[in-house]
Amino acid sequence: MTTKIGTTFQSSTRMRRLFFAALFNQIRILWPIFSGVLIVMLGAGSIIGWIEGWGIGESVYFTFVTGLTIGYGDLAPKDTIARILIVPIGLCGIVLTGLVAAVSVQALDAAGRARAEQDDLTDTRS
Repeated sequence: MTTKIGTTFQSSTRMRRLFFAALFNQIRILWPIFSGVLIVMLGAGSIIGWIEGWGIGESVYFTFVTGLTIGYGDLAPKDTIARILIVPIGLCGIVLTGLVAAVSVQALDAAGRARAEQDDLTDTRS
């Protein structure tokens, strides 16, 4: 005999598996775009770090804090060329955030549709 809690747990576990399967599928499809955006961000961040005399860790940290529009302000480039290179990092960060949100929503939708199809198959067998 299956309890209501057991059924709910199985249902949420199944939904989670469907979501992650759909998420990895979406990431696999969009990986060329993700990697291109990351390369532009890291490339610009590395150039800024080189101009400013920062280490690689500081450059990567600055790139993602800037790209994700967090902007703590603890690292700020002083050179004009470095400041100009912040623009593509910010734009790529916006694109990256949008892609992550879109992929997540699409994966959730696909998981919901797959679960509904499985539930329909289960209902017709009963």
